[in-house]
Amino acid sequence: MADAPRARKLAKRISQIVASALEHEVKDPRLARVTITDAKVTADLHDATIYYTVLGDKLDVEPDHAAAKAALDSATGVLRTLVGQGTGVRFTPTLTFMADTVPDDARRIDDLLARARAADAEVAARASGATYAGEADPYRAPREDDEDED
Repeated sequence: MADAPRARKLAKRISQIVASALEHEVKDPRLARVTITDAKVTADLHDATIYYTVLGDKLDVEPDHAAAKAALDSATGVLRTLVGQGTGVRFTPTLTFMADTVPDDARRIDDLLARARAADAEVAARASGATYAGEADPYRAPREDDEDED
């Protein structure tokens, strides 16, 4: 079994090799907007999961995730060969590509925070004109004449 630091170091190296290969070696136009975000390697160094994101051509255009996944699956053999040459490990890990969900999760969290801010603003607006249901000071003040009797 390999230790965790070695697996992390290998994962970092694999992500660098794959990113460089996508930029310079693989000539598939569907991979022009693919960015490698992270890589994870199992403890036995036999399997590597590579996370990627796909950017659209323009901000308002939804990226084609299916075409990017198909292109990555078709280039897996070439990329694994390059990883084997670049890492120098005894067994070249199998490569699995997974779409990174962090940008979508971040967008969802931003939406939830915006809704929470709007709800807080609504509560603050309602509270600004509110009055007490009873007296302003609900606690009784101590009687002055109790001290005089002693």
